[in-house]
Amino acid sequence: MPYVLRRLLLFVPTLLGITFLSFALLQLAPGGPAELALAGSGGEGQVDAEALTRFRRAYLLDQPLWKQYLHYLGPFDLSPEGHAWFGGSGAHPYGGLLAGDLKNEIHRPHVRVVDELLRRLRVTVPLAFCALLLGYLVALPLGILAAVRERTFVDRASVVFVFLLYCLPTFCAGLLLQLAFGATGLGWLPVIGLAGEGASFGQVLSHAVLPVLCLSYGSFAYLSRQMRAGLVEALASDFVRTARAKGLPEHLVVGKHALRNALLPVATLFASVFPALIGGSVIVETIFDLPGVGRYAYEGLEQRDYFVVMATTTLSGVMTCLGILVSDLLTAALDPRIRHG
Repeated sequence: MPYVLRRLLLFVPTLLGITFLSFALLQLAPGGPAELALAGSGGEGQVDAEALTRFRRAYLLDQPLWKQYLHYLGPFDLSPEGHAWFGGSGAHPYGGLLAGDLKNEIHRPHVRVVDELLRRLRVTVPLAFCALLLGYLVALPLGILAAVRERTFVDRASVVFVFLLYCLPTFCAGLLLQLAFGATGLGWLPVIGLAGEGASFGQVLSHAVLPVLCLSYGSFAYLSRQMRAGLVEALASDFVRTARAKGLPEHLVVGKHALRNALLPVATLFASVFPALIGGSVIVETIFDLPGVGRYAYEGLEQRDYFVVMATTTLSGVMTCLGILVSDLLTAALDPRIRHG
């Protein structure tokens, strides 16, 4: 428990660093949300100067970078309607990330970022979890089979198979799946969008099959080769040779003695695989027209909506930190010799 508490406390400076770097990089990018919001169809040259000034003042875009960042971070609102200590009217004294306020979208001021983020998480998290589960269910047995059949045809064939999948770009795989299983091919599965309200479980499942496959196939090579390498090393260790010398059956030697140690490197990969599936699903959600977090981040970046990009980046940082913590705890559970102190 003390270790967990210390790691949770370390999350604070880590996330502060992530948010500051993200905010600074957004400021360095050309263009700005004010020009995109007010330009309309006539281009930036048609923007009214007075309206642009009002827009920038309302969102503190005319203030120094440090003040904009502190306004986003909170817990004090530094806008003209913010806390009286900082020259505001006092109508809205508190706000920002530390106050649990992720602001409203710049281009849709009536939409709260936190509400939209939660709505899109209900799409992305189930898909990412299913993709992670499928990746482990396929990759671990494949890695175990390659390890116990080391340097055989099965081992070499598995290497070729997983690395061919790994080299296939995500957008290409998504389009091929749509062509193969959509209306232009076999017609077995829907290829666009999600099942609507009141849809049956079968309809929901049919809409999720292709996105989950597209999300998970890239992890097959990574996870299976880590599983193979860990098991090959464990099978060559002294305690495994001792178990074999005692006459134990091979399935007990592999399953009871070697496999637990071989799972250590695979468990640590959870820290990077699951957050990457949630934050890195931009291509998949775009191809299959899914209103998820990855597509939300892309839309926010395209429109230079600082609050959307900051919210999705912060979420990705939180998921990564939690993934690292879970990986450390899984490692300690699998190997009693490891104690975090």
